[in-house]
Amino acid sequence: DRGRMGKFPVQFSNFRTRVTIILVLSFIFVSGLSNLLIHEFAIRSQFNQLREKLMVIAQTAALMVDADLLLEVPLNREGVNAAQYKVIAGKLKKIKEVNPPIKFIYTMTKTTEAGIWQFIVDPEPIIKAKRSWPTSYPGDKYDASRFPEMLKGFSGPSADKKLMLDEWGVTLSGYAPISDKNGKSVAILGVDIAAEDVYNTRKEMHRRGIFVLTIGIFTSIVLGLLISRRITDPIKKLVEGTRRIAAEDLQHRVEIKGNDEIKELADSFNSMAMSLSESRMKLHDYFYRVVQSLVRILEAKDIYTQGHSERVSEYAEKIALKMQLPAQKVELLKRVAQLHDIGKLVIYEGILNKQDKLTEGEWKVIREHPVTGEEILKPLLLDEEMLVMVRSHHERYDGRGYPDKISGGNISIFAQIISVADAYDAMTSARAYRPALSKEGAIGELKNNCGTQFNPQVVEAFLSVLQEEGPSPQA
Repeated sequence: DRGRMGKFPVQFSNFRTRVTIILVLSFIFVSGLSNLLIHEFAIRSQFNQLREKLMVIAQTAALMVDADLLLEVPLNREGVNAAQYKVIAGKLKKIKEVNPPIKFIYTMTKTTEAGIWQFIVDPEPIIKAKRSWPTSYPGDKYDASRFPEMLKGFSGPSADKKLMLDEWGVTLSGYAPISDKNGKSVAILGVDIAAEDVYNTRKEMHRRGIFVLTIGIFTSIVLGLLISRRITDPIKKLVEGTRRIAAEDLQHRVEIKGNDEIKELADSFNSMAMSLSESRMKLHDYFYRVVQSLVRILEAKDIYTQGHSERVSEYAEKIALKMQLPAQKVELLKRVAQLHDIGKLVIYEGILNKQDKLTEGEWKVIREHPVTGEEILKPLLLDEEMLVMVRSHHERYDGRGYPDKISGGNISIFAQIISVADAYDAMTSARAYRPALSKEGAIGELKNNCGTQFNPQVVEAFLSVLQEEGPSPQA
């Protein structure tokens, strides 16, 4: 018996055995940590992106509501028959139709009682009543003291920081102030989405996380026992991959040579990272389509600019291809060019469509739209290069542009491309304050301002594109 027991300490004291055990335990820890970090990051990222989306939708919708008309709605049950109520309810329904995730959309204002608000316009008060839910007719009271983010809605866009439970169920809500002509907040617009989708997503991510963790533990034990001498470097690479993913570098991949279980584990890790990256891209594309809808709303405000963003995008793409810029960058430029004027959403229609000469104050408002566009897109576009294109598309080559008055090579080449495409389409399109220039006239203006307003290299490329297209139909 003593001889048999003596063999165990000898085997256990073997360095390779000890290293194997340590590596196995370490790898299990790393796998669990990576899974936890990625899991938590994905949930947090998804939730934050959802909050930002709600705030954008609420803020955009609030801009479409006429505050004066809203305040004319009688605050009683008969108010649903008022013309003002029907006009605003119609707009809210259209907003809900183009944004399917929205469950409820409504407007509310404060009462004289602390924390007690009252509904003004909610397009679905009768439907809720049929479901035995509390009603939301004009003047119906609502206890808002339980919802701090709603109370902040009078000051600026906000959204719930966690899922909230009230009489209408579990929802996540976004709010934005509705301001009168003097800029005073008189009401808020609320947007609710049902929490079922959020719950289901989290449940699925938990399930996948447990599955990946289980596979990781099993693989760690097998690999540690078989190839302990070769496991150190792969572990380091996996740890680095975990840190990169946790730092939001979802394009990072772990490269391990060989044809064994460690390589398989690395491939699984990369597949998981790729899946997260694809999920983010899908969310990004969805938000991009939301912003595209906002651009269409903007252009719908002015018949003279309908299709402007699409044409600028097409011109910008042709210029970039002519300049032989990388295909991936060209695609990026094309998409951002469609959003370059998103900042004009907050500009009063009377300024956008004014036929007379703008005042200095009105010009100041116009010049702020690149910065406003950047602020609108910041929550949706994580790529700094994309935001720079929007911010700098009105900078001039000679440094006399806006908002930053930068010049020459300090301006993003993509912003300079958008600048030329934007100017050409503006010149060749009729506007409320002037008729359209001919193609030849617009080309003359590009040449006259080459080296001052525009980058000569970009102008040269665009002129080549226009020459290849041939004369205009009117010629």
